[in-house]
Amino acid sequence: MERPSWDEYFSKIAKDVAERSTCLRHKFGAVIVSEKHEIVATGYNGVVRGASHCTEKGCIKDRLGIQSGTGHEICPAVHAEQNALIQGGRLSMNCTLYVNAFPCKICARLIVNAGIARVVVSGSYTDREGLETLKAAGVIVSHIGQGADDVVTEIVKGAV
Repeated sequence: MERPSWDEYFSKIAKDVAERSTCLRHKFGAVIVSEKHEIVATGYNGVVRGASHCTEKGCIKDRLGIQSGTGHEICPAVHAEQNALIQGGRLSMNCTLYVNAFPCKICARLIVNAGIARVVVSGSYTDREGLETLKAAGVIVSHIGQGADDVVTEIVKGAV
């Protein structure tokens, strides 16, 4: 029996973490992993602590007709990557972040400033600007699993 690679293993964990999300549109999960293959932190997308979940009150972006990948400032959710980076703090430096979709442009900035060395993506998302930010900052990006397309492959190849 063949064991999954580390990337496959931690990407599956990110997908499982995403199941905790209370977002009605997308379930995102993130896992920060050290160079020794130890989990530093996890995160999923959802509203701030103590607030009513979107599963209870509905999605404000749906009510306002805001397209996926836009209107980040309107959505009350904290993104999966943001939650993981908050939990990981300085321990995130030089780690790999596994996420089940492309990081948005806001999360990409936080990933760069947190000192994440590598991002492994195992899915897709409509906001691809974050990939360009990661590439420009020299963060290594790998895209595994389903959802790869020519545009993403071109961006990712430039970062590796």
